[in-house]
Amino acid sequence: MRRKAVALAASALALCAPVPGAAQLDLLLSPKTLIDRAIEARSMGDIAKDNAIVLEVNGLMAEIASIEASTEIYEQRLLITGLFEDGKDFEAFRKGVAGIEDVKTLYWHAVHPSEADRKARKVLGWADTLAMATKAKARLIGTAGVADVNFRVAADVFGNLYLLGRARSAEERKKALARARDGDGVKKVIDYVEVRP
Repeated sequence: MRRKAVALAASALALCAPVPGAAQLDLLLSPKTLIDRAIEARSMGDIAKDNAIVLEVNGLMAEIASIEASTEIYEQRLLITGLFEDGKDFEAFRKGVAGIEDVKTLYWHAVHPSEADRKARKVLGWADTLAMATKAKARLIGTAGVADVNFRVAADVFGNLYLLGRARSAEERKKALARARDGDGVKKVIDYVEVRP
């Protein structure tokens, strides 16, 4: 029953205007995201499933009061990035995400690094991480031959970009990956793009 309620809420959100102050709903409510999801080459049922999953993940983040985890989803393939300071929060979040129904594939890139790991690796601030992902999304929007609505972009605190989605051809995938790599400070791009017309 709860699952149906979440799916209905997600479908309703896909048709609503942004809600001021609802930052915890991630980018799900941004105007461009709503428009993009409405014109994607996918069924409304598929989009509603993605939205329902994201709402559940956001609910888990709210329970542990974490804003330093990021979610991206496409066709129930869920990508999680983030840095957790607290090991208990990290484990609770991982366990909660693993229990979400309808996730076909989970790409888990959230970390709880040791103190030595933190000292050994340069870590970006959360604002810089979000800026890196936002700039990469903007580069995709401006690229001829790339249907940006079929791609999701995330970044992590180590300067890695993640590209998730569907390309209509190998050439489109190649262009999207090249544009993602173009950004300042991008260490590497992790490719979760499926090629499917």
